[in-house]
Amino acid sequence: MSGDRSLPGEEPVPEKADEAAFWETPDIYGAYPRLTEEQTARLAEHGQRRNMAPDDVLIREGERCETFFVVLSGTVAVVEDYGTPEEHVLRVHGPGRFIGELGLLYGQVAFYTAVAREPGEVLVVSLDQLRHLVSQDPTIGDIVLRACLCRRALLVGQGAGFRIIGSRYSPDTRRLREFAVRNRLPHRWIDLETDGEAEELLRRFGVGPAQTPLVIWRDTTLLRNPSNAELARLIGLPSLPAGNRHGDVLIVGSGPAGLAAAVYAASEGLSTTVVEAMATGGQAGTSSRIENLLGFPSGISGAELTERAVLQADKFGARISLPLEATGLHPKDEDHYVVAFADGSEIAARAVVLATGARYRRLQVPGIERLEGTSVHYSATVYEAQQCRTDPVAVVGGGNSAGQAVLFLAGYAPKVHLLVRGSSLEANMSRYLVDQVERHPRVEVMLHTEVTEVIGQEVLEELDVVDNRTGGHRRLAVRSLFVFTGAEPHTEWLAGTIALDSRGFVLTGPEAQEACARPEVWHGLGRSNMTLETSLPGVFAVGDVRSGSVKRVASAAGEGAMAIHFVHRHLGHSAVPGTTGTSAVAGHADVSPHIRHKESAWLA
Repeated sequence: MSGDRSLPGEEPVPEKADEAAFWETPDIYGAYPRLTEEQTARLAEHGQRRNMAPDDVLIREGERCETFFVVLSGTVAVVEDYGTPEEHVLRVHGPGRFIGELGLLYGQVAFYTAVAREPGEVLVVSLDQLRHLVSQDPTIGDIVLRACLCRRALLVGQGAGFRIIGSRYSPDTRRLREFAVRNRLPHRWIDLETDGEAEELLRRFGVGPAQTPLVIWRDTTLLRNPSNAELARLIGLPSLPAGNRHGDVLIVGSGPAGLAAAVYAASEGLSTTVVEAMATGGQAGTSSRIENLLGFPSGISGAELTERAVLQADKFGARISLPLEATGLHPKDEDHYVVAFADGSEIAARAVVLATGARYRRLQVPGIERLEGTSVHYSATVYEAQQCRTDPVAVVGGGNSAGQAVLFLAGYAPKVHLLVRGSSLEANMSRYLVDQVERHPRVEVMLHTEVTEVIGQEVLEELDVVDNRTGGHRRLAVRSLFVFTGAEPHTEWLAGTIALDSRGFVLTGPEAQEACARPEVWHGLGRSNMTLETSLPGVFAVGDVRSGSVKRVASAAGEGAMAIHFVHRHLGHSAVPGTTGTSAVAGHADVSPHIRHKESAWLA
């Protein structure tokens, strides 16, 4: 097996099988834990033992992951490009280790092949049983989920997965890269402008530069400038079956607010659908570390928080589909709303929860557009940080997102410049972050500072910055720029349908009722507008998209949960704490037969 793509700190994998007969990859960052005998026995209650011979393929690259394997004896190699001249070992696992990464939990296709190196025995657990165990057994669940998250990050760092070939100046190349990064998909970008491998691959596939960007996988699948939806289907990201186009609750957006709404709605028996235009997690999903979230004293990454919430929603039966970009909302009849999507499809629901969040404002300075997606970023995750190991970087912004990004990037880059337009960090940043930022030896805080120009043709070379008090200019030699300069809502598709404030955020509660174009609708219902309800009865807004919301993960999740309380009230469900029921509400025979008319006592 040729080549080695070991990460720094990871021992290289031996090339020859006889050199690695009893060798296995050491545990790194908790990515390759060894299960105890008790944990293996617990899993064995839900699985079957299977013998394996050398070269038996357990998981095949490109095929959907449907089985969880625990090695009982022998060794298993995780290999990329299996059976080709480019075949190489990524890692080797021995007894007590399990095989799989994040895609296993969601039924995505595999980004590697798992093949037996020695005769032995494995424990085989179905995907449904694994999901049940992960959600019910906190010890096994934590071990498996954390390992799967770490393994996905390592796959990304090793350049595994599909390849995107395209020019850094191409908007479609930037679109595909952003979609892959936001969805944490293992891939490698090959720059048409600078990478010699690009020309070789184009010749091999008989494709001209004008037909790029391309997505190539396993040298057998080629997509010419695919849409995000086509790439999602290739990888196996979740989508709705054709018949699932109606339900009790439709949640548009899957950040903390949307996922919290999904968990509470589905757990209370409502037929729940979540749609997302880009990637689950929203802005929080791109956060390197969230340290002020209740219940996580040592902090949690946005990716891990997102994956835990998605698993939780899936456990209760919520259906999640992406990418689906909402383009319109209108009443269907007295009891339903219809949301239309960019692909021409529609979904009807008896209540709608808007949780589309807000996106960071793009920095409007000369020279920036050509470098967006290559040297200029609007998130700071491990994907972007991998590029910052040797060069200084700059972060623009003075809020918590900027502070979290600075501390994360300082773990990779030798120098981080934090550029803040205002006179202090305390104005918009939490005290705990201010203290950490100001104490960090690799961070330079530059107050009263604004970017006036981005300099560089193919990569960022310098920033021209100005002191907004004195007017004096300065050049900063940096190779990456990270922008966190406030957010604006994605509500263009709602204009003229529901009431928005002057900045485009969704009005709720009394303000929405006052701005309602048809105030008589509330008289007909015999009630006033509820706290999170928009100017349309039964349509609610939660999280960052809501006018006046507190821009914190905890408050977004709280609003998502609270919205389901109001959904029950809108649908006319009983609100007796601690009781359950399965009969349809009078006058609503199409209510899901699985609804449990129960609401938490603290919300009653």
